[in-house]
Amino acid sequence: MIIDLRSDTVTKPTQGMLDAMLMAKVGDDVYKEDPTVNALEKQLAEMFGMDEALFFPSGSMANQAALKLHTNPGEQVICDKYAHIYNYEGGGASFNSGISCKLIDGDRGMFTAEQAEASINPPDFYHSPLTSLIAVENTTNKGGGACWDFDELLRIRQVADKHNLGYHLDGARLWNALIAREENPKQYGKLFDTISVCLSKGLGCPMGSVLIGNSELMKSAIRVRKILGGGMRQVGFAAAAGLYALNNNFERLTEDHKKAKEIGEVLAALSSIKKVEPIETNIIIFELNDDVDEIQFLHRLKEQNIHIIGMGSGKLRMVTHLDYTDQKHEKLLSILSAF
Repeated sequence: MIIDLRSDTVTKPTQGMLDAMLMAKVGDDVYKEDPTVNALEKQLAEMFGMDEALFFPSGSMANQAALKLHTNPGEQVICDKYAHIYNYEGGGASFNSGISCKLIDGDRGMFTAEQAEASINPPDFYHSPLTSLIAVENTTNKGGGACWDFDELLRIRQVADKHNLGYHLDGARLWNALIAREENPKQYGKLFDTISVCLSKGLGCPMGSVLIGNSELMKSAIRVRKILGGGMRQVGFAAAAGLYALNNNFERLTEDHKKAKEIGEVLAALSSIKKVEPIETNIIIFELNDDVDEIQFLHRLKEQNIHIIGMGSGKLRMVTHLDYTDQKHEKLLSILSAF
């Protein structure tokens, strides 16, 4: 039995999802003639109460397109120092859009409205980049699956409006936040100008993300996707997986959250663990004691067919997901308890 907790992207399609993919009606999506893609985009736009949605092959591309839609070369986006758009998208902000990131030293990937406002460059001070966008990530990946306080997001919206800035949500794991905080997608649709959501993480799809937004911004989205190389043909086979996941794999995220918290409790009791970050959703980040060798710790887990990732500086990560079964969970807890 292999227990792979490196990420929630390692899942394989279930039989039900495979059946939905096999039966999908498809067409050429570059011509917007794929009925299954069109249905997925329509469902997500309606779910969030926004005007339009566009299917992308990856979350990074969806985020990069959003940055391009909101900015011009030489401008600046405000984000947290842990932000995915800064740390894990290959420098795409500068490469694709010619923009820089103004990093905020937040708490677990989250910052305050006051911090956001203090980070805005004076628009008449031509020596510094023009601030044009505020981007937040919910849940925060590097922050350990933390969920933003919605009232703080509202306050940041007010800052964006006051200074005429765009507001983008990297919602790769927004599904987890919605479940954990018992929130509604339409709350977010009213708040943000653009939202990217990922189908290949907690929802268990083999690929795909969707960018959702208001019509004025989204009218250029398909052109930007083309420029980035994201035009796809009979991609309804993948979109069918997304439709299946939205209808079958959304509510079950509570199971992943419960298992993650149980893992955290076991880790916190181990003498080799210095700290376990607060666990709200499906990500567990923990630190080893200074006298514990990270490579040896990871090797010991691999000997038991348990795969996790190291994040450097003694921090390690586990992510629960659809393929992490009850049987695997019980085995993992037993092995960790014996460490």
